[in-house]
Amino acid sequence: MNEVTDPPVVAAVDGSEHSLRALSWALGAAETVGAPLVVAHVRSDALQLGAARIASLGTEPELRDTVLDAVRTVVEERGHTVPVRYESLDGTVTEVLPAAARGARLLVTGSRGHGGFATLLLGSTGRALAARSPCPLVVVPHEARTASLDSGPEAGRILLGLHPEETPDEVVTFAFETAQRRGVPLEAMTALPLPPNPSALVAAPSPAFQMPPPLPLADDTEDLLAEARRVQESRLRPFAERWPGVKLVRTVAPGDAAGLLVDASADAALLVVGRHHRHRIAELLVGSVAHAVLHHAACPVAVVPPPAADRPSVGAG
Repeated sequence: MNEVTDPPVVAAVDGSEHSLRALSWALGAAETVGAPLVVAHVRSDALQLGAARIASLGTEPELRDTVLDAVRTVVEERGHTVPVRYESLDGTVTEVLPAAARGARLLVTGSRGHGGFATLLLGSTGRALAARSPCPLVVVPHEARTASLDSGPEAGRILLGLHPEETPDEVVTFAFETAQRRGVPLEAMTALPLPPNPSALVAAPSPAFQMPPPLPLADDTEDLLAEARRVQESRLRPFAERWPGVKLVRTVAPGDAAGLLVDASADAALLVVGRHHRHRIAELLVGSVAHAVLHHAACPVAVVPPPAADRPSVGAG
């Protein structure tokens, strides 16, 4: 393996327990695919300012990145079978981490942490990172939400959130590649939103606000489910033929997509969703389903970005 040219897995750390869990997951994923691991730490504002001050005085900066020093000790004590490189970065988290992950297989982070990661998944930092990552972003939840970070078959299946008309091929490919490399089943889950029963509608206070009953009615649920299964099967057929060794479970269920995926994530190894959405400033946003599962899923979540010409094979090991 060429440590320089092989697309790496990038693990973002900040010294917190949450980021060390993400680092452990990232190292396992890198070893599964035989990829180098880059451990990246964005230095605190105080450390960046101190280094800049020393440099302005004409003295060689000697401020060590103590977070990376500590993380290096953890990694070396664990042991590893792939090359590991450590990078100390200056700038803002939402700018320098996507830059560090350009051309990578994965960018892996924890769900919470110190400094810039304190609001990850809950605030603007997390949303921006999920929206800007040039490669699939895997967010590893905190210990209270997941019992295992194993990357082998014992960890469970891969769960794919699939909208047959909107989910890009790259998202489906990522899920199939990951399932094949891990030797686990892949469950593709499609949600069928159902219109409310007209009897449950509350009368509007004014005729101007009254809405006609939604069509089709809930009585057509079985027909709608059958059609949704047909569309899902057609969408997945080319991928199933390309990866015949992957045991594929097709699921179509009525309900909200995010809620169904969160419930199903309780015994999954990885939940895969796309970053697709319909908005002119799409690069600044994350789709509503991706945003919801990042908040609540019990297993690691992979948010796969739209197609890019220079993206390598993206299976998560």
